[in-house]
Amino acid sequence: MGFDAGPPTTRPGVFLATGRREKAAGVILGAPLDDTSSFRPGSRFAPQAVRAASHALEEYSVYCQRDLRDLPFFDAGDLVLPPGDTFASLATIADSVAFFLKRGQKPFLIGGEHTLSFGAVKGCLQVYPEITVIYIDAHADRRPAYQGVAYSHASAAYLLQQLAGVTLYQFGVRSADREEMPALQAGNVSFFSLAAPLERTLPSLKGRDLYITLDIDVVDPAFAPGVTAPEPGGITPGELIEIFTFLEGFKDRVIAFDLVEICPPYDQAQITALLGAKIMREALLTLL
Repeated sequence: MGFDAGPPTTRPGVFLATGRREKAAGVILGAPLDDTSSFRPGSRFAPQAVRAASHALEEYSVYCQRDLRDLPFFDAGDLVLPPGDTFASLATIADSVAFFLKRGQKPFLIGGEHTLSFGAVKGCLQVYPEITVIYIDAHADRRPAYQGVAYSHASAAYLLQQLAGVTLYQFGVRSADREEMPALQAGNVSFFSLAAPLERTLPSLKGRDLYITLDIDVVDPAFAPGVTAPEPGGITPGELIEIFTFLEGFKDRVIAFDLVEICPPYDQAQITALLGAKIMREALLTLL
């Protein structure tokens, strides 16, 4: 299934309270990229799992006191990505993000592995000359290559830093290779926690165009077990949801958002998918 003059998609979107595309200011887009997962494959199934879990939630959020039924957004379904061809998939993601931005529609992507953020930010750069990326992840992702592969989930932050016009801020890092540490310690990186350092940083980002990428493994695996690379010692779901309070004043500057690395085959009782759906609800209500 596709839609006029846009990227080809499949699996028509069914996220909670999705509306009509012709009136939408925002668009949910599945990006089931799952080529380089090194521990647990299966993130390609996350967009549909998050959509299914969303129907367990209320449309209304007591956090921001808004209702999804009042929002002009639609769910475009999943991009058609060629399995195993990472470069072609990244190009499709980039062109799709650029397509929606040029139509004045803010993309909200559900991955898929974290590599997709590189394609999405490249798409944003087709429209915006400079972008500040807020990168939320338990892992540093600063390896120039991992297991001989240059374009992978383990290099997503490194790849973003290579893009002209991109400034990177990382939050919640609690896992890194020894060789990654000098660059992390010299950069805009906050270790272990998320809400407090993000709240401190945001005032310095006023006036910038922002891209937010959120790897669900920043949450402790006790609360989010269904991820591709679980890392003990993480934050709580409450701390994660708290950040949308800080982001509310920046909604006009946030140009796109993605949620990555949910892995349904390892997600008993849909615990992680349900958290992912709640995050997407809060992101839509806060950033649209």
